[in-house]
Amino acid sequence: MTTTSPDTAAPSSLLRNRSYMLVMSGLTAQAFGAGVAAFVVPLLAYAVTDSVWQAGLVTALGHVGALLATLPAGVVADRVDRRRIVVLTSATAALAWASAGAAALAGGLTAVHLTAVLLVSSVAGAFVDPSVAGAFRSVVPAAQLPTAYAAAQGRDAAASLVAGPLGGVLYGIAHAVPLIAGAVGHLATAVCTWLVREPLNADTAEARRTHPVAALREGLRYVWSVPLFRLCLGLFAVINVAINALLMAIVLDLTAGGTSAARIGLVSGTAGASMLLGAVLAPVLVRRFRVGVVTPVALAMVAAAAVVMAASQDFVVYLLALGLGVLGVPAANAGLAGYAAAITPPQMQGRFSSVMELSGVVAMPLAPLVGSGLLALAGLPTALVVLAAVLGAAVVGVWCARPVRRIGLPESWADDAIDG
Repeated sequence: MTTTSPDTAAPSSLLRNRSYMLVMSGLTAQAFGAGVAAFVVPLLAYAVTDSVWQAGLVTALGHVGALLATLPAGVVADRVDRRRIVVLTSATAALAWASAGAAALAGGLTAVHLTAVLLVSSVAGAFVDPSVAGAFRSVVPAAQLPTAYAAAQGRDAAASLVAGPLGGVLYGIAHAVPLIAGAVGHLATAVCTWLVREPLNADTAEARRTHPVAALREGLRYVWSVPLFRLCLGLFAVINVAINALLMAIVLDLTAGGTSAARIGLVSGTAGASMLLGAVLAPVLVRRFRVGVVTPVALAMVAAAAVVMAASQDFVVYLLALGLGVLGVPAANAGLAGYAAAITPPQMQGRFSSVMELSGVVAMPLAPLVGSGLLALAGLPTALVVLAAVLGAAVVGVWCARPVRRIGLPESWADDAIDG
């Protein structure tokens, strides 16, 4: 059976794990900087197009790069030094955001330029994600994976908490400032990853003996052979589209209604605060409750929040409902991600991550189109009700799915490890 622990002696605490802390520090800086930049993208897109539909289209087109690059990126992450991949792609994204900042300072930022920057950034992210997923598996013991992934959820939640309000304030100062923050965040990821001493790969020589196309087919076959992963590919693609479309519809509706950027930032800030609290609770919840219970409950909370927001259409209710609705999401994510990483062989981590990432990557171009399209065609209340219905159907699907229901507590995950 494949071991699920790194070869080196495991530090007693993640805080004493130098490589993990470097990787997390870089990704934290990126999450904050890129989060600030990403928050203002719909606002900038609306400012240069004066259309909620075209703003959604710009955002959607900007994510197509990730959709095209995700599967090849997983193969590359298993064959090439992951540290160099992260450094190169993060530095490239930093240059792209810096160019957008310079254009905004000069008053010449266009929809085409903004779309191009998003394309470059999304391609870079497609390479960073499987590389980092494999790196986590290389430097974090299996027993600490739930905590590590919960910390990653907390990092993203903290970034969301700060990115929205801060992005709104910075956007009010000058449109270029949030874009420059994005460049700084990506640059920090490149620097911190470069300082990691240990290798972040398994045996790359062994991986290179397989032709890249054959390696990609092997990764696809592996994911398709595991019932849980097969289920997640389709079901979570739908969930990601619904949740992100919901947020896009709310942001664009507020933007078109003349709500200030700082006030809109409170929406993502509230969601981020709730996700941060959820990330703190996630390790405890995952240790005490089966993932098969936590996951459908978390989705049901989001669906209920959408219904409440559709019925009220009050800004304060938006904040309260959204905050409560996403509270359980970090625990569901941490449980599923930790279990998947624990059972996947080390040499398959990059390809596994890239294939599974499709469920999120597909959502990135589709969600803005769905959210802005429903908003333009039917208005916000109808859009929220439709998306709530989709999430409700997903709750039923997850609840009835035996591959999810059977996942036990973390101490039993190693027994499910797949020979590789």
